[in-house]
Amino acid sequence: MKYFWRLIFNLYICTNNNMYEQIKQFMRKPNYDKFPSTVIAGTIFQGWDEIRGVLSDCLKSNNVLAVDCYTGVYEEELVRELSKLSARLILVRDLYKEESELRCMTERFMTEDVLFGYVTNLCISDYFDAEKLEDARRCACDASTPLIIIGTGAGMVAPGATLVYVDMARWEIQQRCRRHEVKALGIDNREDAVSLQYKRGYFNDWRICDRYKSTLFEHVDYWLDSHIPGSPKMIDRQTFYKGIDKTASKPFRVVPYFDQAPWGGQWMKAVCDLDPDVPNYGWCFDCVPEENSLYLEVNGVRFELPSVDLVLLKSRELLGEPVEARFGKDFPIRFDFLDTVGGGNLSVQVHPTTQFIRENFGMYYTQDESYYLLDAKEGASVYLGLKTGIDKNEMIHDLREAQKGEVVFDTERYVNRLPAKKHDHYLIPGGTVHCSGSEALVLEISSTPNLFTFKLWDWQRLGLDGKPRPINVERGKDVIDWKRDTEYVNKHLANRFTQVAEGDGWREECTGLHPNEFIETHRHWFSKPVTHHTNNSVNVLNLVEGEEAVVESPINAFKPFVVHYAETFIIPASVGEYTIAPYGKSVGQECGTIKAYVRY
Repeated sequence: MKYFWRLIFNLYICTNNNMYEQIKQFMRKPNYDKFPSTVIAGTIFQGWDEIRGVLSDCLKSNNVLAVDCYTGVYEEELVRELSKLSARLILVRDLYKEESELRCMTERFMTEDVLFGYVTNLCISDYFDAEKLEDARRCACDASTPLIIIGTGAGMVAPGATLVYVDMARWEIQQRCRRHEVKALGIDNREDAVSLQYKRGYFNDWRICDRYKSTLFEHVDYWLDSHIPGSPKMIDRQTFYKGIDKTASKPFRVVPYFDQAPWGGQWMKAVCDLDPDVPNYGWCFDCVPEENSLYLEVNGVRFELPSVDLVLLKSRELLGEPVEARFGKDFPIRFDFLDTVGGGNLSVQVHPTTQFIRENFGMYYTQDESYYLLDAKEGASVYLGLKTGIDKNEMIHDLREAQKGEVVFDTERYVNRLPAKKHDHYLIPGGTVHCSGSEALVLEISSTPNLFTFKLWDWQRLGLDGKPRPINVERGKDVIDWKRDTEYVNKHLANRFTQVAEGDGWREECTGLHPNEFIETHRHWFSKPVTHHTNNSVNVLNLVEGEEAVVESPINAFKPFVVHYAETFIIPASVGEYTIAPYGKSVGQECGTIKAYVRY
């Protein structure tokens, strides 16, 4: 009761409008689903005892068992538990070249930069010592007693073995890197700074593992989920493909993950029902298939796998043929949240141009993006573009002096600060100086590359590790588009809304993106069912207004799919026509979605 009256008092001293919004948010029961799953029937084994029983039977019919792994897996757990089987072990890491040789081999991809490397062209075969590999292959071929091969590349040692693949989502790998628990591919870098571990994964290890894994899909007999230490789960090939096929043919969500930030806010705690004891949450990545997990609910048991597996296996069905032809097996659209409600400003930053990212990092498209204001409190703002008439040399001089700690950078002297309100949409093509101010919940809609942020100014702030965050003035100055001034922002980047269609109980608006960007975004307001069509491109949507909505197939190609406020969901290109309508508590009310797809 004491807490209740304190809340009422705090709300009372707010403005009427703000009081209403806070009361509404406080009374709203969170319905955001943090554990979305594709439900299937199949074969699943739980716990090491049951899994060892299955693998023991495999060894009776085939003397050789290959347990291949993505990087980031706890190999020590695998070795400990599988050594309880009556079999000889070969560890793949013992077949690699010496660590010093591997470091030399990967040096050109790692570079001396603390954050950025260059995309590797290496393959897993480059890691093996040729003589050791050949000896191990002979050993596997001649095995007359049970033999288990464990580690990344096990399938190369014994192509005819029963193959188990231990997969791992990149988000979980990052958590393990932060705790300094896992080695890189062939290299013990556990004591390195987290940024260096992430860099090696992003530019080298994960690329190698994805290429290699793509060659194994049709050969894997069992998939093992070891995301939760000590609680493994295993499914067979048929169950795996049943889950992949079903997911690729219907609306689905990947598993969101949340993370703190130096500028993080409080909005997601309430709306997404997160741990209130965590100081803040800055990010929610709820559609980054390269890094997110995918849940299969098999006979009521949740099985976790990287969502990138779906992209690698079902790129055409998922992306659409024209999108696949352009991006290959890359999922090109990214949705995430940036929460500064009760937090601070993001760093003043700029993303590289396409030419710069191609020449310097080996990426073939850049990090274009936009800010959609899912919510905005009093005082919310967006910094976007440069003020007309500024002297660029003075700005760069001031940024350099600020980086040295000599001055406090006067952001508003150089950068436009725009008041922001709920449902605004700001477009940010590469080369545009920008950041979100405080008191905003930004739905960031962007192309997939997610590492290439050149921070120009960070408000004299330390990172969560207590150290200054890396500033990239020298890289930033090379990519800033100085023509993105006040007039340009107002004309081309701020709230470029155009109504394109309407019908009974619905209207459709084009909200962007900028012509330089390959993503198109449309917003629908609807109180009755509205028809959509993928038009041979993957659709990514978020329910930006309304408690619930239901996605349905006019031909009953999939079961009705219910989404909740703020949830991002994916419609595979293969779905074709679908409808979205208010559902549950939202029936009779106006709901809103923002939809992104690839222009072609």
